Amino acid sequence: MPPKQVNIRALARELNLSVSTISKALRDSYEISPATKARVLALAASLQYQPNPYASSLRGKKSRTVGVVVPEVADSFFSLAINGIESVLKAAGYHVLICLTHEQLDNEKGILQEFRNGRVDGVLLSISRETADAGHIRALAEQEVPLVFFDRVLDEVAAAKVVTNDYESGYAATRHLAERGCRDIGFLGISNSLSISNKRMEGYLQALQDLGLPFRESNIVACSNDLLSNYRTITKLLQRRHRPDGLVASVEKLTASTYQACRDLNLRIPDDVKVICFSNLEIAAMLQPSLTTITQPAFEMGKAAAQLLLKAMKGKDVRGGDVVIPSVLEERGSTGALH
Repeated sequence: MPPKQVNIRALARELNLSVSTISKALRDSYEISPATKARVLALAASLQYQPNPYASSLRGKKSRTVGVVVPEVADSFFSLAINGIESVLKAAGYHVLICLTHEQLDNEKGILQEFRNGRVDGVLLSISRETADAGHIRALAEQEVPLVFFDRVLDEVAAAKVVTNDYESGYAATRHLAERGCRDIGFLGISNSLSISNKRMEGYLQALQDLGLPFRESNIVACSNDLLSNYRTITKLLQRRHRPDGLVASVEKLTASTYQACRDLNLRIPDDVKVICFSNLEIAAMLQPSLTTITQPAFEMGKAAAQLLLKAMKGKDVRGGDVVIPSVLEERGSTGALH
């Protein structure tokens, strides 16, 4: 029998069993005896039976699809995290639907509204830089759609969260610049509401205090989602008479704007300005100079989030089961490590 003709009905005919019995045996149901399960699985394997996920979802009123909502995929963190997510969910028989908010709250609300209508069985969410209110996310929970946050979270929402040690990493980045001789360190933020940006800044501020370095409010700069705007903002910061001699860039997208601003102002990295960035860029070591990074465990965070969601979709309460996976400081040329 050619593989393309093999379906549950064909298996039932071969074994003289009901379609329902075959279906339950393939799902490892407790209602079916181990001996019958063994017969069904052996025949399915010998005939190269491949289940139809769409037919199965219709029978079980499940989509077998998970929605993954992220701000963007240009950021290498999210690309790696999605790889980690897919490695878990595809092995579990789920389809992965990637949706981009492009850092806009309205887009995020629209996507979650669609998901409330039964399009997905669960949601993995990393919020936009504009997201401060949790109303649309709570509405998802009210529809009993399992939800797990990863990286960018809302602390006030009762859902499982997978994050890295943002506060400690912000502290470590600032301390590293100080150890490399910086005495006037600036911080490039991305949002006043995102917990990751705020926690990284809190670590930066605590390091300044512990190390006895001056705090200047003007050294904390709010950047945006626009590359040109960020370039202008960073250029203005570095044109000041008392400009910073070190910069902590809180997200990867600020790397290009920082390097370009320094180049156009004839400021040498790391001699005139030392730079460290939260980034998973594969080409960080190839930049001129190579970029010192706080490297997040993106793939591992994606895997952990997907594993928690699988448990939630099976009816387990994973709220409070938060996971923190530490980031790593990679010393390179932009802070003088190889200069």
